[in-house]
Amino acid sequence: MVAEERRGQRIEERLEALGRQILCAARNELYVRMRFLDVALSSFHYEMDVSMHPAGTDGLSIFYNPQELGGWYRRDRFRVNRLYLHMLFHCIFRHMVKRNGREEVLWNLACDITIEYLIDGLYIRNVRAGYSALRRDCYRKLKKGMRVVTAEKVYRMLMAEALSECDRDQLCSEFYVDDHQYWKNDADPKKQSEINRRWQDISEQMQTEMETFSKDSTDDTGHLLEQIQVENRERYDYRSFLRKFAVLREEITVDEDSFDYGFYSYGLRLYGNMPLIEPQEWKEVQMVEEFVIVIDTSMSCSGELVRKFLEETYGILTEQESFFKKVNIHILQCDEKVQEDRKITNEKELKVYMEQLELKGGGGTDFRPAFAYIEELLQKQEVSRLRGVLYFTDGHGIYPVKKPPYETAFLFMKEDYTDIDVPAWAMKLILEEEDLTGQEQKEDNETWI
Repeated sequence: MVAEERRGQRIEERLEALGRQILCAARNELYVRMRFLDVALSSFHYEMDVSMHPAGTDGLSIFYNPQELGGWYRRDRFRVNRLYLHMLFHCIFRHMVKRNGREEVLWNLACDITIEYLIDGLYIRNVRAGYSALRRDCYRKLKKGMRVVTAEKVYRMLMAEALSECDRDQLCSEFYVDDHQYWKNDADPKKQSEINRRWQDISEQMQTEMETFSKDSTDDTGHLLEQIQVENRERYDYRSFLRKFAVLREEITVDEDSFDYGFYSYGLRLYGNMPLIEPQEWKEVQMVEEFVIVIDTSMSCSGELVRKFLEETYGILTEQESFFKKVNIHILQCDEKVQEDRKITNEKELKVYMEQLELKGGGGTDFRPAFAYIEELLQKQEVSRLRGVLYFTDGHGIYPVKKPPYETAFLFMKEDYTDIDVPAWAMKLILEEEDLTGQEQKEDNETWI
């Protein structure tokens, strides 16, 4: 009995060692062709798990079934290279920590489709594989529906299609590569945060390497750099961003923070109805008072998105803690010239403007006329404490050369944003469409199958 146990243990140890050797061989082959992945490739621990089919990752370790992995390696070692790279790209794009309440099967499928599309776009022999007709058709629709493919956008397409169970299973079978059972939806938040931070750092380092030192070695990587740039772009909460334009001013209200209820109640007890201290009737608050919103009404900017942007801005400004009772806000509509200037002084006027909103323009995009007009407002002292300008646009335009004497932020509604040449003196914020619409948008009218 003891001999059998020892024999079983030796077999298990050999299988574990074999699996590690296979994964190390795949890692080394990938490194030879993609040296910018050096840190990422070496970031995993290897752990045997016979429940895997054939391997998977949680962002920290690769868990593998040595027998299945060995079978893949005997039949086609390039397939193991592809498996390793597939899991690595899941980590670089942090797919395992981004589910955020999305439907599990469709999210897993969207992530697999995205990564396979990316790998099939690489011009690297040791991960190449043939295309099926189904895969080729899916890729055609992805290219038609979006310029930069991300798991989030693929997920929205899948949700919009309302796939039948048969069609969904067919896609899952076609794009299945790795096991996602370690993508726990109820995982430890601290571990999830650690995984996200770790791969964010690796991804940014990898982007820097690709952009600078390894240009020659990235010629065969298709759209990988572009997708990493999209993934690593800074994301802001629009509500927090808008409060950058707040100013400190006194407002007529009880300042509860500076009021001492102890002295107040002591005075009432000692002298009857005579408190020792009264609450202050003025309070210093940080709120939005005066700024300019410029709306790009050129042909390139969707009227519906403009309305959604203004609705979201209206919702933020009308929050009690964000909006002074009296304000001075100018909303300009501008394409290649200023089409309208509407002055807003209180919440009621803003509400009326939203209800009667009519977009004017439809020409080209030139940012300079709006800034020239704002300069006139400053000279006429129609605005005197201008905190900043928000310029909502979705296209390229002609920028002023000189920095204006106030903060300026360009808000771009471009899901496929990679880089827009905003001047160094301006802030840049990229808004996702669902941030404004509050719902998932359908990207393509075609069916997947």
